[in-house]
Amino acid sequence: MTDYGVLFRELAIPRLVGSANHRKVREILTRELEARRFSVEQHPFSGRPARALLGTDRVVRGINLIAQPSNRPTVQPSVWLVAHYDSKGQPISMALRLLGFGSLFIGLIGLLLAPIPALVAVVLGAAIAVLNRVNDSSPGAVDNATALVAIFMTLDQLPHDANVGVVFPDAEEFGLVGARALAADRADLFAGAALINLDGLDDVGRPIAFLHRPGKIGEAIASALGARRWRWLPVVVDGLALARVGGGGGAECVTILKGNLQTMRIVHRPGDTADRVRLDGAASIAAGLARVLRAK
Repeated sequence: MTDYGVLFRELAIPRLVGSANHRKVREILTRELEARRFSVEQHPFSGRPARALLGTDRVVRGINLIAQPSNRPTVQPSVWLVAHYDSKGQPISMALRLLGFGSLFIGLIGLLLAPIPALVAVVLGAAIAVLNRVNDSSPGAVDNATALVAIFMTLDQLPHDANVGVVFPDAEEFGLVGARALAADRADLFAGAALINLDGLDDVGRPIAFLHRPGKIGEAIASALGARRWRWLPVVVDGLALARVGGGGGAECVTILKGNLQTMRIVHRPGDTADRVRLDGAASIAAGLARVLRAK
């Protein structure tokens, strides 16, 4: 039986794309998937990071992990559980970054109406953007080791013949680079399937269902979790890129998050450690997912 606390501490280490810890975590995830009788494929890719990220290379290279049940090699999964496995640190918390980018946006709009207050807002937003440099200082416990563990918790509550696959995208923290590569290169894998993306499952706060492409499974999961339903949020998650592969055939895509302002203050910061997380949030999300998928 898996000791999820031990696994969580193995995964919740600084793991910026390309680092030694990043490779170590990929090996751990492969080990855990193979122990659950999944066949694991590595999907190498390269792409341009988001322009808003300063201090990064012009091209980021990573490896997505795609896992399918080895006992059903000819059957394509109808449900994919998704969670990015890379982490990044930044000098400024997510809460302050959102405030900064909001100030920049409002300031630019307000320059014509109230130039001096608007200019202050623009300067504040621009200063926060300039300081938004990527480093390898955050263990990424909530973002996104909790979701990785939640996927294994979910798998362990499903029957062995469940038609469920797993995707661990890489380089999410550089602007959904791995998910965009999957959408471009492997869209056939997800045709007509439900994609359930998990991203940041804190112990605090109410679950949120970010419905990129609504569908029956996503709605059932939102109900089972008592989640708030949203069609738009000011966050960047892999579901935004993966939803583009669903061009018909009943495909759907949802991202599940759990947290509050306290969570936003520690994401991408050195304080996002395993010590502050009990995994209660991950366990509750996994239990809800498993109930829905068993009844599917």
